[in-house]
Amino acid sequence: MATEGGGKEMNEIKTQFTTREGPYKLLPHSEYSRPNRVPFNSQGSNPVRVSFVNLNDQSGNGDRLCFNVGRELYFYIYKGVRKAADLSKPIDKRIYKGTQPTCHDFNHLTATAESVSLLVGFSAGQVQLIDPIKKETSKLFNEERLIDKSRVTCVKWVPGSESLFLVAHASGNMYLYNVEHACGTTAPHYQLLKQGESFAVHTCKSKSTRNPLLKWTVGEGALNEFAFSPDGKFLACVSQDGFLRVFSFDSVELHGTMKSYFGGLLCVCWSPDGKYVVTGGEDDLVTVWSFGDCRVIARGHGHKSWVSVVAFDPYTTSVEESDPMEFSGSDEDFQDLLHFGRDRANSTQSRLSKRNSAESRPVSVTYRFGSVGQDTQLCLWDLTEDILFPHQPLSRARTHTNVMNATSPPAGSTGNSVTTPGNSAPPPLPRSNSLPHSTVSNASSKSSVADGAIASGVSKFATLSLHDRKDRHHEKDHKRNHSMGHISSKSSDKLNLVTKTKTDPAKTLGTPLCPRMEDVPLLEPLICKKIAHERLTVLIFLEDCIVTACQEGFICTWGRPGFIVIPKPGQLSRWNRSVVARPRLRTLALTRP
Repeated sequence: MATEGGGKEMNEIKTQFTTREGPYKLLPHSEYSRPNRVPFNSQGSNPVRVSFVNLNDQSGNGDRLCFNVGRELYFYIYKGVRKAADLSKPIDKRIYKGTQPTCHDFNHLTATAESVSLLVGFSAGQVQLIDPIKKETSKLFNEERLIDKSRVTCVKWVPGSESLFLVAHASGNMYLYNVEHACGTTAPHYQLLKQGESFAVHTCKSKSTRNPLLKWTVGEGALNEFAFSPDGKFLACVSQDGFLRVFSFDSVELHGTMKSYFGGLLCVCWSPDGKYVVTGGEDDLVTVWSFGDCRVIARGHGHKSWVSVVAFDPYTTSVEESDPMEFSGSDEDFQDLLHFGRDRANSTQSRLSKRNSAESRPVSVTYRFGSVGQDTQLCLWDLTEDILFPHQPLSRARTHTNVMNATSPPAGSTGNSVTTPGNSAPPPLPRSNSLPHSTVSNASSKSSVADGAIASGVSKFATLSLHDRKDRHHEKDHKRNHSMGHISSKSSDKLNLVTKTKTDPAKTLGTPLCPRMEDVPLLEPLICKKIAHERLTVLIFLEDCIVTACQEGFICTWGRPGFIVIPKPGQLSRWNRSVVARPRLRTLALTRP
């Protein structure tokens, strides 16, 4: 794939790119890293990960940032596009012996200006609960590695819960924990709760309640990542065996599956309304899977190596009505329809369902998502109406686009609210980003979605684990030598068995599990830019910026159009002075000598 500037142009690191809403620019003053600013030697280390939380304090600067680099873990005030990063003043910093942080997640429900709960998973299998504001270590789970000895690949709080969290391992197992329970001093024993095709779920068998509450065995090889749906009812998992599996979390039922074109799947994310799942992996593709139809609706090819992260942009989307006079709601209702913020996922989904019902003409939604990979490239993609609704005629209706204004943001704007479009709308989206020769396969019959009722066979699980889930919503790895096979835990339990039939790729290719390339639309990226020297491991969409990170340990901020702020000379000088500051790190050992 040649460029206008030849080979030299291809290897040039880009510092800005332009989309339909305007230019995105790299903000060097907003770059976070290890305080000594020395590029990290990424060989043999776990991927750099970044987690955000907003403390909702009164200062207007409540964003906090956590990231891991090698054996180190940092917690900073995130100043984003507003002010220069001050690397000399991390709120908390730690260095670990015998193991490395691999992933982390904040509990947004319990976060305050005085306290925040952060889960950290490690390469040796432990999970630590810390409070980086109080600088305390609350608990250590799987401390003796009796539950699982393999690397933690993903850890997340269960949506709507203040105490439940889910942990995935390279062994292919997931475990449900409760922070209020202990893990026990002996290896856990399990009894089978539910079993299905390539998965099994066990409960912990003990006289008193202990962790883990549940053990999931999913597929073959490492379980690389999982993601909860916006409403928290479904769980999407991607494994090294190349399968996406979507489960109903409460009833532990398999909703649907999909197979990669080849190789393992490494990353997964949900659309803001929960209707689509996007995966990326070792086939260098991004794959869009319809939750309602349980089928692949598109693939995207733009990366030249493995795709490490996929993420939807909830702040840039468009809604199109086939008849402008049909919408009878207020202006506020229409703006709610445009905004796909995490705290509005359910209301947005219900509105979209109504607009797509048989009683009214369809409203099509164009989704923006992004991907980064080991090829050091950032790709942005648009899912347009000709992909989402291939059998509907294209209308000539007006298009409303929810994008960042090209003008200055309102005074006092923060990262907590979604900006509303200005009076002058940017040019509408192109009708299609798919290749001209792409065709669409016949849609399979639509699968019914579980209504959230808990199956009678899991009443014990419901009693143990779901009693503390709230009716409110919270704000909301991979590298080449991580491609390992199944690592079994040396538990004395004999029920830790699941029937696993190896799937022949030749038998799945051309089936609904894995359509051939010519059978589904092939998306082209809106932009595809090389933005780092080392493989990219982070992509996060915020209201005023996009955050990326590479394996060198540099966390970069890309200002959106209308939000780019250039620091004053004084700010830059303070930032330069902070470069040489080297705060002392606390050393923590998680494994016994």
